[in-house]
Amino acid sequence: MPTSHPSSNDVASDTTTGPLAGIRVLELGTLIAGPFASRMLGEFGAEVVKVETPGTGDPIRKWRVLHEGNSLWWAVQARNKKSITLNLKSPEGLSVLKKLLATTDILVENFRPGQLEKWGLSPEALHALNPGLIVVRLSGYGQTGPYKDRPGFGAIAESIGGMRFLSGEVDKPPVRVGISIGDSLAGLHAVIGALLALQHRHKTGKGQVVDVALYESVFNMMESLLPEYDFAGVVRQRSGASLPGIVPSNTYTCGDGGYIVIGGNGDAIFKRLMVAIGRNDFAESPEMATNDGRVKHTALIDDTIAQWCAQRPIDEALAVLENADVPVSKIYSIADIVQDPQFAARGMLEEHPFADGKTLKVPGVVPKLSDTPGGTRWLGPALGEHTDAVLRGLGYGDEEIAAFRRGGVV
Repeated sequence: MPTSHPSSNDVASDTTTGPLAGIRVLELGTLIAGPFASRMLGEFGAEVVKVETPGTGDPIRKWRVLHEGNSLWWAVQARNKKSITLNLKSPEGLSVLKKLLATTDILVENFRPGQLEKWGLSPEALHALNPGLIVVRLSGYGQTGPYKDRPGFGAIAESIGGMRFLSGEVDKPPVRVGISIGDSLAGLHAVIGALLALQHRHKTGKGQVVDVALYESVFNMMESLLPEYDFAGVVRQRSGASLPGIVPSNTYTCGDGGYIVIGGNGDAIFKRLMVAIGRNDFAESPEMATNDGRVKHTALIDDTIAQWCAQRPIDEALAVLENADVPVSKIYSIADIVQDPQFAARGMLEEHPFADGKTLKVPGVVPKLSDTPGGTRWLGPALGEHTDAVLRGLGYGDEEIAAFRRGGVV
């Protein structure tokens, strides 16, 4: 059952009715992986209390494009969260933190392993304080193993987890995806772990530790990489825009310079694709009827599709292939996304106001739940915006809060 805790809020989440309403999440840590996980929990109704360092806050507040001192990324990454400031290097700050933890359902932290223990907050100590607490720990390499003390960012996880080796052109060095995908994958695994642990707690009343390693979250996405190496000695290599061993699935350049992706690797789809581009001979070829046969003719098939695309503008190519029911898409920039009717129809382009009245488009919430959908209640808060409200909810009076402020505790 959910841990009982007093209201600590002067804002809209008091009336939240999402599937996680009544669940308090305490976020310790900064930047991407842990905050991404608690962001998702908050989108579905959990009360997320983010603890930040007085005076500075989460470094992501200052990353990339800023508006009134905070990044636009912060507006999304911290939406629906309450920001409180707390000096965890002070005994008073740790005392407040323990009081918060006693009323918390899920702790999300992404410090280097050992930091909680230095504060006297090992999992054993936490569960003595709050037996039902779910402790979600995100780190580069996990809480155990020979690498556990190494610093580990998303880029490192993508490298050691196998993703970077596969990214890029065949004859060039590996490249990165243009986002912090390793961190976000870890955040998703953290959410899954937290919800599984929450279900276990519903049955037993007991909390547990969810140990999420960034590199393992990446490795979990590596499909058949390991069994192919173990069984057949295959070390998959970079393949540019194509999907190795699955034909045809590639990116092609159209006559006006536009790029499209075609996924024609299903047997029936391949036939439709070949008829659409005027290659009935390929469509009727027994050897090309299945993927293992097409793989032998990868270069021929890809060159044929590439030549067809190069002879027509992207809009014409898209129209022909869509009419033939072939999976195809232009490669979208964010400008394309904002103009696309599918994103609009699915509520994926939300718009919300800043305190100064200016509005900001932010991504919609996923997944889509029919009865208890998630949502954005407010954008990322100002540093310490909810400190007084949260402390009052814990039983601290105004004089105590003022003393904390004078002493640099909050």
